[in-house]
Parts: sequence; C-alpha cells; structure tokens
Amino acid sequence: MGNKILYTFLFLLPFMAGAQPWQSFEITVNGDTINRVDQGKLKQGPWVIRVESLRGEPGFEEEGYFSDDKKEGAWRKYNLQGDLIAVENFRWGNRDGKQQYFTMMGELLREESWKSVNPENPYDTIDVPDLNNPMVTVSKVIKHETSELRHGTWKFYDPTSGMIIKTENYLFGQKDKGLGSSTGSTDDLSAEQAKPTPKPKAVEDWEKKNSGKKKIVVRDGRTGG
Repeated sequence: MGNKILYTFLFLLPFMAGAQPWQSFEITVNGDTINRVDQGKLKQGPWVIRVESLRGEPGFEEEGYFSDDKKEGAWRKYNLQGDLIAVENFRWGNRDGKQQYFTMMGELLREESWKSVNPENPYDTIDVPDLNNPMVTVSKVIKHETSELRHGTWKFYDPTSGMIIKTENYLFGQKDKGLGSSTGSTDDLSAEQAKPTPKPKAVEDWEKKNSGKKKIVVRDGRTGG
C-alpha cells in the first residue's frame, strides 16, 4: 500500500511542478505571497522593493503592484525610517495622473500631473484651427515620442502653511506659457489664469508647415462624399 502511494506521488510530481505559476516568490510574516515572478520571468502582483543608500543618495522602500513586469496603479514610497515620502500612480509602467510628494513630517511638498502613453498606440487626437476658417477646428492625430508626458497642473506647496506657492501647467509635455507658472497671491493667480492659452507645439508645427497654402486637406475621420 505504501509503495502504491509513493508511486502515485512520484507520478504526479512533474505535473504539480508544471502547474506552479511562480518561478520565485517571497512569503511575509502574515503568510502572504509577494514579489512573485512567473514562469516567463515577469513580475506579477504585490511587490515590496528596498533600495539601500548609496553614494550619498538616500535609500527607500516602495510597495505596489506589477502587471506583466510593469508597475500598475498606486505605489507608496517610504524612506528607510518608515516615513511616507511619495504616492505615485502608474499605467503601462509609466507615471499617470496625480503624484504626491511629502516631507518626513508628512507635509505635502508638491503635486505633479502626468500622462502615460500606451506603448501599443502612442497617438492622441487634438483639435487644431482650420487655416481656411479660424472659427472652425478640425482634429489632428499626433504621435508621442516619449512614454510619459507632463500633462496638467503641477502645484508646489509651502510645507509649513500648506499654501500653494507656485503652479505650472503642461499640455502633452509642453509647458503652457499662458498658465505656465505663477507665484504670490490669489489675485496674481487669477491674472495669470486670465491670459489666453497658447497652442501646443504640435499645433504650432502643423500651422507653420501649412501656412501660405490656399487649401489645406485634413483627414478628420469622416467618410463619404
């Protein structure tokens, strides 16, 4: 009977090993599985990464999730003393949306805004003025050359008072010069925000390329005659 059980176990062992989804992993004190690497050598699921101090650069620990070796969702970063110093958000392995950075005492230092670019479809559609009729806009497809772009409002804070001391605005990686940066009182901010919004660089390049032409043909996605 004992030999039969042993034979059955040895027969099933290769199949059990083949069914194991993880090439490597770690187990926490609570029994949770983290730092998983699948059979394709890709990081998956919850991870905790520790980086020691080196050549004057402070070390840190960060925790979050991987999906097919790319960071995904919210990641929290701590210094080696355990203080929260950043909350970052990722999509397709790149920064996306709001990022927050803190002092060791927990005061907010700055908020950044980023746009992640889909590596399988690095294109966006923006509205540009029709050169033949400035009252009409048409859609133009642009290709992003980088995997992540500064996009949206960046805010810098006085950690003591919590007041915003500076703002910067970006559009697809280009600094918005009309709303580019501001400091001082709310009156100053309002004055800055009242300025006209400049065109993105892609739009300026397009207009420069087509300036002087009598008729511009733009593909806007419509079909038919």
